[in-house]
Amino acid sequence: MANDKTNCIVNRSPRFSFLSEDQKQTIFHGMLKVLQDTGANVHHEQAREIFKKHGCKIDGIRVYIPPNLVRQALQSVPLMTTIFDWEGNPRIYIEENRSYFGPGPTLVYFRDPYTMERRKCLRKDATTVARVCDALPNIGFVEGLVTISDVPRGTDDVFEFADMIQNTTTPIMAWSYQRGGARDIHRIGCIMAGGEEAFKKKPNYILYSEPISPLVSDFHAIDKLMYCAEHGIPQDYSPCAIGGGTVPATHAGQLVVALSESMVGVVLSQLINPGTCIILGGVQSILDMRRGIYSYGAPELNVLSGGLTEMARYCGLPMFGTAGCTDTKVMEIQSGIEATLQIHTSMLTGANFVHDCGYTESGKTGDIFQTVMDDEIISMARIIEDGIEVNEETLAVDVINRVGSGGHYLYEDHTMKWFRKHWRPTLMDRQSYEDWDKNGRQTMQDRIIKKTRDILENHEGPISRVPKDVQKDVRKVVDEAVERVEREGLD
Repeated sequence: MANDKTNCIVNRSPRFSFLSEDQKQTIFHGMLKVLQDTGANVHHEQAREIFKKHGCKIDGIRVYIPPNLVRQALQSVPLMTTIFDWEGNPRIYIEENRSYFGPGPTLVYFRDPYTMERRKCLRKDATTVARVCDALPNIGFVEGLVTISDVPRGTDDVFEFADMIQNTTTPIMAWSYQRGGARDIHRIGCIMAGGEEAFKKKPNYILYSEPISPLVSDFHAIDKLMYCAEHGIPQDYSPCAIGGGTVPATHAGQLVVALSESMVGVVLSQLINPGTCIILGGVQSILDMRRGIYSYGAPELNVLSGGLTEMARYCGLPMFGTAGCTDTKVMEIQSGIEATLQIHTSMLTGANFVHDCGYTESGKTGDIFQTVMDDEIISMARIIEDGIEVNEETLAVDVINRVGSGGHYLYEDHTMKWFRKHWRPTLMDRQSYEDWDKNGRQTMQDRIIKKTRDILENHEGPISRVPKDVQKDVRKVVDEAVERVEREGLD
């Protein structure tokens, strides 16, 4: 029953903020000033011509973007975009305060789920990630956690997407080396959707591209962005900014630069195709000067990701955040602590896409066990995000009156209805000591490994539902991608 009181304020999802409205405005104005006075290097002649045509100053490869062009672009970015699975069902609503979590892309090593060894990524690993994520209810999008090493160099982006999209109905966040790969991925996406027109109505993937900090949009990043804008493909244009390395060591300075880097892509995408979906964000953390690493477990990652999420919302843009990752080498206590803080912060700041669930070793090794643990953490964080529902039924005053003092609620219909809404763990241990001892004294790590292997051995995923002619057409695109790279090479 809804609350029918006049002018009654309801907190549906609790939120917290790192930045005041004045601070957001100050950072936003800093970004406008950087783009206007410092500019950004754009290594793409056609892109520079588009900027020039719309009033930007061009000096060699440097593009200076006036504030009015930024504001104009922000007005045309869509308020909401829906991403579908390849069967045509809506799965993701890109709009304010909806958060979806998933793995990350392009890691060099993978932890084998059976031998437990750290090894080079193989083609089968992308399928493993897709199948496991397909079975995890709190994973909202899929990236591969891998850079495949056992296929022809420069085709692993296409192989990965082709294998993953057939092994999960969870939408894919894809990536590619260059336009050719983006085109092949789009062909596969359209085949799975039932044709290009069907894809336009119900897009089933998002393409990720990354500018280079500080303030550089290289040729391939911009070229892929332009391809997506031209074809109406939802896309993410997000830098990986290193506090104290590629951007200022101060958090406010880092937010200004990171926002500026994404905004170059936002403006260009809207100049090419006003209304096309584009997401900003990326990994925001610090350089650990002592260890010489880019820290994926630093508490600063939470602060910076939360701050950039608030800036994205201030601009009216979706946010691509980071959580569920760790600096430690395997899934264990440290990774659980770091992932929990990250996921909880991302949830309460309202990032839209939160990637890297399964990153270990400071972004070097993919660990699907970490992803499985993250799924449990996400489900717990959802309960906190849901807040407290207050209405006549949940107040339960009549039930309290009926039970009275000294009674109990075990046999009340109200209890039978509402206790089913309580969160139920799949991994967290609530056994008595005696039961825990009798059941083998399993640790959290034991339970995660068991659950993961059970999924791999018993969850087939949707591959059997992919029509044979569609599988054949997808294989043809992959074969042609191999021929293309052999013919053209990879820059």
